[in-house]
Order: sequence, then structure tokens, then C-alpha cells
Amino acid sequence: MSECNNDCNSCNLNCGDRKETNDFTVSPNELSNIRKVIGIVSGKGGVGKSLVTSLLAVSMQRRGYQSAILDADITGPSIPKAFGIKQKAMGTENGIFPVRSKTGIDIMSVNLLLKNETDPVVWRGPIIAGTVKQFWSDVIWNDVDFMFVDMPPGTGDVPLTVFQSLPVDGIIIVTSPQELVSMIVEKAVNMAKMMNVPILGLVENMSYFKCPDCEKEHPIFGESNIEKIAKEHQIEAIAKLPIDPKLSAACDKGMVELFEGSWIDPIADVLEKE
Repeated sequence: MSECNNDCNSCNLNCGDRKETNDFTVSPNELSNIRKVIGIVSGKGGVGKSLVTSLLAVSMQRRGYQSAILDADITGPSIPKAFGIKQKAMGTENGIFPVRSKTGIDIMSVNLLLKNETDPVVWRGPIIAGTVKQFWSDVIWNDVDFMFVDMPPGTGDVPLTVFQSLPVDGIIIVTSPQELVSMIVEKAVNMAKMMNVPILGLVENMSYFKCPDCEKEHPIFGESNIEKIAKEHQIEAIAKLPIDPKLSAACDKGMVELFEGSWIDPIADVLEKE
């Protein structure tokens, strides 16, 4: 029997002392240069995760940083529509190039590869997870300061793949005021803790409606619980987004880069200090 060199990963023997470590990290394209990776997550769908991803990317771009968005919501991609992007991603033997928005934000989404943006993506979990990893390894992300990863809702395959495969520096959790959603947020918080990923902030979407006549704020979906959740988990950065028809219209028309408002600034301030 050969002498043990204590390198279990290079050994094919099945001995009782085997201590093989599983490393799921994926290397980026050799031409990529990405400084910070920020995941945008939510415990359930329909709370505005893609909206928050778009606003953060636009905000950091306005502050002079190079932003990028990796759309990891493979079966429900909405980022290209929010930015009004119609062209398809192109590539060479060196890799795939992300599509650049009007203000210079680099974006990669499955909709930029499909023949028609309304074509359904009917894939099983492992293929979807593999596509996300390819968006990291096969796409040439050139000089990106902040990459925002728009994840699908929940704590399933894709979030797990992102946390294990990409060097995530922190996550932003998106929620809404309902008590049920607040309970589900706990799942996202606990998953982040299990994966040792820092939680950089909480964003509460649809937090209130501001009357255009009296300017009074009305909590349409109930009183906010975000401060309570933040205090319980010692999360300091909080942002509240209103129900704003103009913001919704901007996304529908592909003009999210023209949004006006300072609601997301508390989170952007934290990112700038990272």
C-alpha cells in the first residue's frame, strides 16, 4: 500500500481516514474582472426582487461605478424588459459578451439567448443551475465594480448554486409588509446564515402609497414589520420602496434607468462602503 500524502482530493483510495472536501466554486472567465458580487434574494415571488436589482444597478452606475446584472432567474427573466433591451448576446471563441444597457450596465439573461423573449424555459433544476454557472464562467465581465445577481425566489437549487459556486460578498433581502411574507423572510435570513453569507440590508417593497394630493403615506398592505426583522437579526441597512405607478410604468416601458427617487440610497450607501 502506498504511503498517504494527506491529499484526499487527489487520491482514489476509499480508506477510512478519507477527509475529502467538496469545493463547488466556479472560476470566472479568464478575461473577466469582477470586484464585488451581491445577491438579491427573496423568500417568495412577487415582492419586487428584479425591481430592486435594477434600481441598485442603476444607482451604483450613477455613482460612477461599473454595474452588471447576472439574471439568475432563468425561468422568469424580467431584467432585459426593464432595461428595454431587445438585442441578443453575442460571443467569440473566448466567451459570451453581456449586452450593455443605454447607461452602460452589463446584463446577461437567458432572454438574451432565446430566439423569442416569450419562449418558455422548460428545464429541470440541474440544467438551470448549470446555466447560472455558465453565466459566470463563460461570460466576459469586463471591469465590473458591482455585479448584482437577480435570483429566483425561495431557497432551492439556484440560490444554493450561487452561494456555493460564486464568491458572493453579501446579499440584499427583498420583502413586502405582509406578515406571511415576513415569516418567509426568516427562511432567506437563515439560509444566508447557514451558507455564511453576510446580509447587507433589507428592502421592503410596496411599503406604502403616498397620496399625491395630501402627501400622506398609507400602508396599503398593512403595517411594516421590517424594523422588527432587522432588529432581530442585527441588520442595519433598510430601504422602503413605495407603491409608485410611475416606477412600474418605467419598468414596463424599458426605462428603469430614468427612475427618480432616493428610496434605495440607504442600501447603496452600504454597498459603497464595502
